Amino acid sequence: MTQHPIPDSADQTSDLPGPASVNGVRPKSTMLAAHAPAGADLDAERPAADLNGGQHVVDLDAAERPADLQAAEKAAADFLVALGVDLDREERRATPARMARAYAELLAPQSFQLTTFPNDDGYDELVLARAIPFRTLCEHHMLLFSGVAHVGYLPGERILGLSKLARLVAHFAARPQTQERMTMQVASCLEANLRPRGVGVVLEAEHTCMTQRGIRALGATTVTSALLGTLRTDPRSRAEFFALARVPSAPGPM
Repeated sequence: MTQHPIPDSADQTSDLPGPASVNGVRPKSTMLAAHAPAGADLDAERPAADLNGGQHVVDLDAAERPADLQAAEKAAADFLVALGVDLDREERRATPARMARAYAELLAPQSFQLTTFPNDDGYDELVLARAIPFRTLCEHHMLLFSGVAHVGYLPGERILGLSKLARLVAHFAARPQTQERMTMQVASCLEANLRPRGVGVVLEAEHTCMTQRGIRALGATTVTSALLGTLRTDPRSRAEFFALARVPSAPGPM
């Protein structure tokens, strides 16, 4: 893999072409800004603890108000009855309880420790985890959306424990979300706690609020991306990231 120099050129962006929808319209990806939007729901950076061997650990606390399953079951029963669902049938009597447990599982907090290590060998090429599966709830309809995340970074002075890339995605998926916000949360948290030379995050997901209701655009996929640092400013590094992630990208401006 060729090492690319970092040019002094101005910021450049490109759109990711996504798969065509059922009506033939090709949805555009969202190229997010290189800074967190005002009021973004990001976990605050916490001081890193020094451990043996130069490890640094950052606690990412996802503590939320604990789930009240009894209240959730009652609310689910009221909700279903209000929609005309007959809960007196034997096979449906436990449905509100199952529904409460299912949503509680989807929204279970995902606390973990982000462990980094000294980059003693001076590794300076991309580190990328492809096709990390995730599922979460669309905050607009509380319906499932799921897909894969591609998360990569250009190391600086520290490198990350590889499993933490997948844990970081799960951490932000354990709450009602928008795909755009989740993309930026993963990228910004990685940038704040690792201080890499560049960060790239791409999410590809199918939203049941679009495929199973409303327009019912079966097979439509939404692609969002967040590029920070060198992966945003250097067209060759950006192209290399998209190639390794196996995500099509439009050529940058001439």
